[in-house]
Amino acid sequence: MKVGKVSETILKRSILKQIHTRREEVVLGAGVGEDCAAVKLKPGEIFVVSTDPITGTVKDIGTLAIKITANDLASSGAEPLGVMLTVLLPEQIEEPDIREMMEQVEDACAECRMQVMGGHTEVTRAVAQPVISVTGVGKVQEGRLVTTAGARPGQDILVTKWIGIEGTAIIAKEKEKELRKRFSKDFVDTAKGFDAWISVLPEAEIAVRTGVSAMHDVTEGGIYGALWELAEASGVGLEIDLRAIPIRQETVEICECFGLNPYYLISSGCMLMAADRGHDLVRELAKAGIPASVIGKTVSGSAKRIRNGGEERFLERPHTDELYKIK
Repeated sequence: MKVGKVSETILKRSILKQIHTRREEVVLGAGVGEDCAAVKLKPGEIFVVSTDPITGTVKDIGTLAIKITANDLASSGAEPLGVMLTVLLPEQIEEPDIREMMEQVEDACAECRMQVMGGHTEVTRAVAQPVISVTGVGKVQEGRLVTTAGARPGQDILVTKWIGIEGTAIIAKEKEKELRKRFSKDFVDTAKGFDAWISVLPEAEIAVRTGVSAMHDVTEGGIYGALWELAEASGVGLEIDLRAIPIRQETVEICECFGLNPYYLISSGCMLMAADRGHDLVRELAKAGIPASVIGKTVSGSAKRIRNGGEERFLERPHTDELYKIK
């Protein structure tokens, strides 16, 4: 395609035409020539905004862009409303690829009840693969905003589902041929299907209703990065039992295959929480079919300890995500 903004024809035919999900709060949405969106909120509601790019993969990039943004909003206790998209495309892109990407976006928006409110789509020599940068918009009732900084000493630390969910799915899709030389088709297909678990909206809703002090979606940098960030934001220390951190065997074996540390692997779909009665929250989540585990406690001070049986070490500052080691 020609470098620059996509043509109005392609914009109408392969982008705007794919957008169907609507929210009553959005009073000005995506359209030709519209540079802004407008949202009307009710009294007592707080406007919540997030932003995130998708750069680590091109597989299912439209789906990931929406679900990860929805997760960010949900981790603050907010209900996702819509997104603004900046889509940067390489010259070799074809219109069917753009349409497929937007179909993925719309399907994920419909699932999360979000509206594409607008954005910008451009072909540029600055990228070698499609890049989507998403600004997410949500709302939350006053008094129910949850932050990463809300943990207090003496609370339970818990995680939902398993670590490494997103990273496992991405690697299984990007390296499928290589993995099938070592693992069975069923094993690889199961790992590829981990992206079905990426949304954390259900557990966030339950956690807010049940009572949670802090939430943090476990994304780039993995569970170790998320634990560090929650502790630093909240000004607390940590006592974490490594053996209590839930991890699927598929993640363990795929990480071993590529020499990766799963505790530093991108883990969208796994929500980190701090709560006064973590085991009660685990039981509430289980009623909704969402597995969760208490993995430790917050403590006074700044020490962040990871225990593995009789061994103990201190949590290090966040590392570069292990996904970037994959070539």
